[in-house]
Amino acid sequence: MTQSDILIKHLSTVFDPELGANIVELGMVKAVDHKGLTVKIDLALTIADCPMRNQIEKEITRKLTLLENVETVEINVVAMDQKDRTAVMEKARKKARENAQPTKVDPRTRVIAIGSGKGGVGKSTLSTNIALGLSKKGFKTGLLDADIWGFSIPRLLGIKGRIEANDEKLMIPYDYDNLKVISTGLITSDEDTALMWRGLMLSKALEQFLTNVDWGDLDYLIIDLPPGTGDIQMALSRLLPQAELIVVTTPQLMAQKVATRVADMAKRSFIPLLGVIENMSYFETSNGDKFNIFGKGGGDALAEQFSIQVLGKIPISEDTNDIADDGTPLILQEKNTPTKTEIEKLISVIANKLPPIVDETCTGRLAKVFEELSK
Repeated sequence: MTQSDILIKHLSTVFDPELGANIVELGMVKAVDHKGLTVKIDLALTIADCPMRNQIEKEITRKLTLLENVETVEINVVAMDQKDRTAVMEKARKKARENAQPTKVDPRTRVIAIGSGKGGVGKSTLSTNIALGLSKKGFKTGLLDADIWGFSIPRLLGIKGRIEANDEKLMIPYDYDNLKVISTGLITSDEDTALMWRGLMLSKALEQFLTNVDWGDLDYLIIDLPPGTGDIQMALSRLLPQAELIVVTTPQLMAQKVATRVADMAKRSFIPLLGVIENMSYFETSNGDKFNIFGKGGGDALAEQFSIQVLGKIPISEDTNDIADDGTPLILQEKNTPTKTEIEKLISVIANKLPPIVDETCTGRLAKVFEELSK
């Protein structure tokens, strides 16, 4: 083994604590030069002022100076270009998939997490209607209410029942017209019961909902996240590395600034950003008049900042709140309103942008063609 091989071998024991893989595997070591008692290293970081930089440099120095013929380590830090950064993110996600604990969610299931920077932007309402809309399109769909102490899915669907366990002691999701639903609101004695749980218990509850629930075979799992960037969000990236995120914001620029934190969290956790939904985009009367009562531009600004798509702009219509509070999902209401129309368009956009994995195979595509020809 050459001296260079020995150095690389030792460098491969230095891990980036944020990415969870060693710096050689991640392609961060660009050059190694050993002359006399000095080793010079070119180290590429995702950003030059990476918060983990000091820790990584110290660990490199510590590991290499343990070698007999190394007294000094000089580290030249450079920022990665976009190509290298993308490659590192792909490797980190691959590592996360390999190390992920097994759950009852099939790896081929499309997992779409729906998050927001703050409460009150309609995230749960959108999660409910998107899940139900995908189910109505014939896709096998699950809806997980991951807002453990702020659950609202049971009320939005008008569910009064409670979930049970099967013979294997796995929780059976509530069947709402073929949509599989799990929520702490279906476990507690009633929806007014307060859950006095702290962070670790919250992430543990999410883990239970993924590992101790008989989800069966799903095309999609929609996850309604709590607002913000806390324990649940971090646990999600660890437990379901195939998850992708939709960020919900309102047109207000202030709301967009808050939503930016969620999008940034997703990038740091290597969760792909599927797109942005601008909710309460405007108010439309029954006469078709539109009013930007919450300002405008928030969704577009967020999408531009992260180079992602605005999936839909959902308006407020007359009677929207009364129908939702009654436990009738907006897409099931008899009356065609601007809100219902735009949500239906949004569901089609999501299904087209992220089709079930089976549909992306050659067989799946042929099946679609034959289905169209038979109509």
